[in-house]
Amino acid sequence: MTAQRTLVLLKPDAVQRGLRGEIIRRLETKGYEILALAQRTATSEELTAHYAEHEGKPFYPGLVEYMGAGPLVAIIAEGESVIAGFRSLAGATNPTEAMPGTIRGDLAREWDLPVIQNLVHGSDSEESAAREIGIWFPELG
Repeated sequence: MTAQRTLVLLKPDAVQRGLRGEIIRRLETKGYEILALAQRTATSEELTAHYAEHEGKPFYPGLVEYMGAGPLVAIIAEGESVIAGFRSLAGATNPTEAMPGTIRGDLAREWDLPVIQNLVHGSDSEESAAREIGIWFPELG
């Protein structure tokens, strides 16, 4: 098996809560290599491209607003089966359903907000990873 690459986003709630170091520690402790890392506020173009599949859905406007509301951290991680591995490390999308030991299970919770704030995003396939890396790191895509 060959190494894969994935895009990991530490969402604005992770940055606001000061969880960057803990989440990156878990990624590295798992044995994945960080190839690129950048903290910035997402542009509307990046968010529109990243969430294109959700455009028109009821939650889309709130999601784009939340993801653009503050700084986030974009990471390219590499390793054997890193796509599935990071998604397992992240835990279930809904923090209440995420198992203890996962990023969301240990560090996130549901808030009374219109959009789930669940700390992290990880690509769900090799195709998505390639597309997403091209959005956030066009020079490396």
